[in-house]
Amino acid sequence: MADSQVSFREALAVWWKIGLLSFGGPAGQIALMHRIIVEEKKWLNEDRFLHALNYCMLLPGPEAQQLATYVGWLLHGVKGGVVAGILFIIPGAAMILGLSWAYVLLTDVGAVAGLLFGLKAAVLAIVAQALVRLSRKALKTGLAAILALGGFLALFVFSIPFPVVVLAAAIIGWFFTNYDNKALADAPAVEPLYWPGTKRAALVCAVLWVGTIALLIGIWGDASVWTNIALFFSKLAVVTFGGAYAVLAYVAQQAVENYGWLQPGEMLDGLGLAETTPGPLILVTQFVGFLAGFRAETGLHPLAAATLAAFLTTWITFLPCFLWIFAGAPYVEKLRGMPRLSAALAAITAAVVGVIANLALWFALNYLFSERFTFETFGISVLLPQLSSVDLYAVGLTAVALILVFLLKFGIFRLLGIMAVAGLLVQWLGLSA
Repeated sequence: MADSQVSFREALAVWWKIGLLSFGGPAGQIALMHRIIVEEKKWLNEDRFLHALNYCMLLPGPEAQQLATYVGWLLHGVKGGVVAGILFIIPGAAMILGLSWAYVLLTDVGAVAGLLFGLKAAVLAIVAQALVRLSRKALKTGLAAILALGGFLALFVFSIPFPVVVLAAAIIGWFFTNYDNKALADAPAVEPLYWPGTKRAALVCAVLWVGTIALLIGIWGDASVWTNIALFFSKLAVVTFGGAYAVLAYVAQQAVENYGWLQPGEMLDGLGLAETTPGPLILVTQFVGFLAGFRAETGLHPLAAATLAAFLTTWITFLPCFLWIFAGAPYVEKLRGMPRLSAALAAITAAVVGVIANLALWFALNYLFSERFTFETFGISVLLPQLSSVDLYAVGLTAVALILVFLLKFGIFRLLGIMAVAGLLVQWLGLSA
């Protein structure tokens, strides 16, 4: 069993902080955790953090939330993993639920538009800083730099599926280390970490997951909105490799055309809410579940049904995430003592730099430009901005945020506070697009 030098009470406060500040999708969230866990608190060293990140990038589901669960488990075992994973979700889930209520009651969530407009600029700056720092530490060889560039181009230019990118990087890392005898000889011995109760926790998660579905089918049958939500989002929990972006189109299509839960265009509204609130971007599924419950014939008040459906969606979406971590983390820790496998994971780290760069660019294009188009030719598919649609106020706020982060070295709280006020000011003056 590991003997963590970090008190559980101190970790609890930090996980609350991360949960409240985890804006910007996976790129911003990983950047935030790296900054707090590795650089400020020094609870984990760089290699240990990246090893955990590598494993989480291989899993279906939200990698940032799973990374928080993994790190919490490293520090305090099962209770640490549960608390870290849940606190990463709660703030965003609560905000999405409140905004979903406002969406159906007011049909206008513009009251928070200014606040979120400024926070997006702060998120871009935080992600840029993380990319710079992670690149310096993960791209120490020419091969690592090539893998990072290849990962970026594969996703942004050729739209190659995320699992293919990760698998290719792992194979390349294994192959090169396999023929590098010096790397094998110099590999340090690693004592595997074990926390008692981890296997039991994985079993409990599996039983709760399957038991929830069986209970819903047993009570309401296989055609009710409750059962459809449980089955649909359980399937997503197994196939969502590459994070939320990889499956949003599929979710939107099924929710609109197959189930009739959403109207065309409402998925984009939900995505806008999820992008600008803390927590995993996959929380957009909670918005989908909320509208499904709101519009279903359940015998309950529409808002009551919607709220219950939102809770069910969140439960089904994230319960498997804890299962993957508790089932796999003890074995992945053993890989730290296996040079070839560690090299494969290190290659994934390099590719992940390109993945984060791709997500950051996608976020920037959607923030700085109101109109975009996809250029396609000979297997190439690139999202490009309509230059005439540039939002100069978004550009200005982003420039200010970059200055605050890189030149003035502002901390996260000060940065978010200043940019939120700036966004509110722009909205109040009617300057934003």
